[in-house]
Amino acid sequence: MNCRHCKTPLALDFLDLGSAPPSNALLTSESLGRPEKWYPLQVKVCTTCWLVQTIDYADRAELFAEDYVYFSSYSSSWVRHAARYVEAMVERFSLTANAMVVEVAANDGYLLQFVRERGIPCVGIEPTASTARAARDRGIEVIEEFLGRALGEQLAANGGSADLITANNVLAHVPDINDFVAGIAALLKPQGVVTFEFPHLVQLVAQRQFDTVYHEHFSYLSALAVTRILERNGLQVFDIEELMTHGGSLRVFAQRAGSGRQSVRPAVAAMLSRERALGLESSAFYAQFQALSNSIKNACLGFLLAASKAGKTVAGYGAAAKGNTLLNYAGVKPDLLQFVVDKNPQKQGRYLPGSRIPVGDPVWLRQRRPDYVAILPWNLREEVAVEIAYIAEWGGRLVRFVPALEVL
Repeated sequence: MNCRHCKTPLALDFLDLGSAPPSNALLTSESLGRPEKWYPLQVKVCTTCWLVQTIDYADRAELFAEDYVYFSSYSSSWVRHAARYVEAMVERFSLTANAMVVEVAANDGYLLQFVRERGIPCVGIEPTASTARAARDRGIEVIEEFLGRALGEQLAANGGSADLITANNVLAHVPDINDFVAGIAALLKPQGVVTFEFPHLVQLVAQRQFDTVYHEHFSYLSALAVTRILERNGLQVFDIEELMTHGGSLRVFAQRAGSGRQSVRPAVAAMLSRERALGLESSAFYAQFQALSNSIKNACLGFLLAASKAGKTVAGYGAAAKGNTLLNYAGVKPDLLQFVVDKNPQKQGRYLPGSRIPVGDPVWLRQRRPDYVAILPWNLREEVAVEIAYIAEWGGRLVRFVPALEVL
């Protein structure tokens, strides 16, 4: 395979997790009787542009199907993050009722609801039917398509150009990253601004977040790689912020190249220099990640085996994609992790892909009183710990596996 950005043949290995089904492809009772599709899950590094990327096997239409089950609004901390984002962008860029805001990957309207409340016109672009329907139920206009150059040019020609484009946690999810960014550039007004948020590769490596690797994530992004991709497609980065979301993310601000409206802030050069100093443009930076990932997997499996031998029950909280990566890599089945609970009704009554562990309502915790509850979406640890603090009533304890085994 060649690099999805610069087309250089990929030769440097980063991570091999064997094979797994798509991490959000939860099973129904009916589909339990049918075979699942498993795809190799391998990640390589381009030594020309230093974009970290999966080897492509699964088509995006299969990964983001019409019954897609990830709904952003079920995370209260993520909704609060969206509200703060809207407040900050409205103030920083003086957005008014005369502006147009477009969110790419608008999901269930978790963010645009706050734009709409301020009386600012907005449109979401969201290809998955299930989440698009939820956004429309909030009164938000949604274009149910994948964004690329053709759609961006079409919308701009029809008067839909944007003053602000929001692209949160989507840049990593696109197989043709150049076409996607070209679509954003085409859709942006000459003096407009686009922001991208994505998990930071530096934190992925430092915090050993190997479970964030799954087929929906085609790319694993650094400021160095993103800056190159944006520049090639007509966008200039003018600011970068570090965020705590998703275990450590970047928010990159960009404008059309040559616009000059926004001055380039020192944070841009500082981040690029920091990444170079950490060695992101050298093979050594990527060399130990496989071994570190294996140690987490082994610790997870060792804990579950020991708990089973001791007659203890273990449940999971959060039917998250990252949890499915960990469970499938470790070969965990319902004999070791009896069930998982999730607040999202779309996931309840289904089964995790691969492991086939049943997913239920959080009320199952009170009914079944497990000895341990493993927080699978570890980025929501604080939120989950508050929500299920009641497990202490029967001596239940929380567990997390990433970045290291910890019994709380």
